[in-house]
Amino acid sequence: MTEFEDSLLSCLEESGNSDIAGEAKELYRDGRTDELMKLLRRKRCDLIDDMHLSQRKVDRLDYIIRQAEKEVN
Repeated sequence: MTEFEDSLLSCLEESGNSDIAGEAKELYRDGRTDELMKLLRRKRCDLIDDMHLSQRKVDRLDYIIRQAEKEVN
């Protein structure tokens, strides 16, 4: 396994994307770098979408906290 493959698999695991590690490794080994990049970018977009959803949830909780503080004071 090359240093890049080790790094790729490690980063995917650390980012919670170990589910695509095997596919990513295969694409890299087969020289299908365009497909690898599409896979990685798609997973990045998924993470960004999750982050935005989490931010909306935090915003809603912040709103409820502010409303509750007004009620208490």
